[in-house]
Amino acid sequence: MASLLAFSELRAARITNGLRASFPFPAGETNSETQCPYSSRSINLEQDPSMVTTASTRRQFLTLLGLSAVAVSCGTTASGATSGKGQTKTLRYQGSAGQVTLPELAEDLGYLEDVKLKWVGNTISGPQDIQSAATGQIDFGGAFNGAVVKLAANKAPIKAVISYYGSDKYAYSGFYVLEDSPIRSPRDLIGKKVGMNTLGAHSEAMLDIYLRRGGLSGADIDKVEPLVVPPVNTEQTLRQKQIDVAVLGGILRDKALAAGGIRPLFTDYQLLGAFSAGTYVMTDRFLKQSPDTARIFVTAVGRAIEWSRSTPHEEVIARMTDIVEKRGRNEDTAPLKYWRSYGVTDTAGRITGKELQLWIDWLADRGEIQKGQVTLSDLYTNEFNAAGASGASTPSADSSASTSGS
Repeated sequence: MASLLAFSELRAARITNGLRASFPFPAGETNSETQCPYSSRSINLEQDPSMVTTASTRRQFLTLLGLSAVAVSCGTTASGATSGKGQTKTLRYQGSAGQVTLPELAEDLGYLEDVKLKWVGNTISGPQDIQSAATGQIDFGGAFNGAVVKLAANKAPIKAVISYYGSDKYAYSGFYVLEDSPIRSPRDLIGKKVGMNTLGAHSEAMLDIYLRRGGLSGADIDKVEPLVVPPVNTEQTLRQKQIDVAVLGGILRDKALAAGGIRPLFTDYQLLGAFSAGTYVMTDRFLKQSPDTARIFVTAVGRAIEWSRSTPHEEVIARMTDIVEKRGRNEDTAPLKYWRSYGVTDTAGRITGKELQLWIDWLADRGEIQKGQVTLSDLYTNEFNAAGASGASTPSADSSASTSGS
C-alpha cells in the first residue's frame, strides 16, 4: 500500500538537471570536512529549469533518511559547543533563496542578543536540512513534521523546539494546474506528473491525503507521478507543460497567480484547515551543551513570529526586503511583496504535540514506523521558548539592530 513517505518503492523520483542532494555518502566514503562515515554536507545548487535526468527510488530516499542517524554520534562534534561559559554563540544554518527565514528576521530585529547566525548555503529541502542538523553540519534545521518523526524513528537524537511554518488562509501550499487543464478531480491525476520541491515531505503527504479522500486505490495512487522540481522553477515548468500539476506556496504562489493562467486543484488549507506544519530541530547534545544559546535562539524565533503577526504588512515587507538586499546574495526581492504570513498557528510557535502526533499515527498506520517506536514526549520540548510562556511579553524590535544573517 502506498504510504506517506513512499507511495511505491519502484516508482522513480525525477531529479532536476544539476541537482545533487546532500544525502549521506556511500558506504566506505567519508565527508572530508568531518571525517565521519555516512555524514552529509550541504551543497549550493545551480538550479536548472530543464526537467529530469537522474532517477532515484523511494527506497533510496528512505534509506538515506535512516542512515543520517548513523552520523549523529560523530557529526555533532562539529558544532564546537561546550558546557558552561563555553557555550557556542554562532549558529550555522541553511537559508532559502529570495526569502527571509524566521531566524534571519529575529537576528535583524535584535532578538538574538549576542548570538550570531552563520549562513552556510541554501537548503534543497526540509529532510535534507534536518539531516544536516542531526549530523552536526549545521546547528538547527527545519522540516515538515512527518520528516521530523521519520528521522527520530531512525534513532537520530533530535528534538523539535519550535514551529516555524504552517498553513492558514494566507500561508498555504496549493496544487495548481493550467487554466485549460482537464484535471478537475483526484482521479484525473492518474498518469499525471506533479512537480514539488522534494519527495517524502509536506507536499507528497498532502497529495496522498487528497488522493485517498478521492477514493483512489493504492494501485491507482502509484500511477500518479510526483517529480522533484526546485521551487523557483516550478511555475515555469508548469507553463511549459513539462508537468501537469505544480505545488506552489508563499510568495512564489502569489506571484504565479498574479501572472494568471493557472487555477487551484486543491490546497493543504482546504484539506486540513489551519495547522503548524513544520518545526526547527536541534540535537540533544547541542541542547545539553549550549542551553542558554538554544533558549535565546528559540525565544527569538518565537518573538519574530509574533512581530510578523502584529506589525503592519508593509513594514514587514520593507524589513524583509532590506534584509535580503543587505546580505548580498544576488537575490530578486520583487516577490517578497507577496508575503502574507508564516502560517504558524500557536502563539510564538509553541508546540502542542498534536501537530507531531498526527504524523506519528499516519506513519504507523502505513507501516513506515512501528506503533510505539516514537514517543511524543521525547520528540519535542517547549523548555527553551520563553516567548510563548504564559504571561511572557513580546517586546518591540530593537530599531537600532540592522544586521542580517552572515
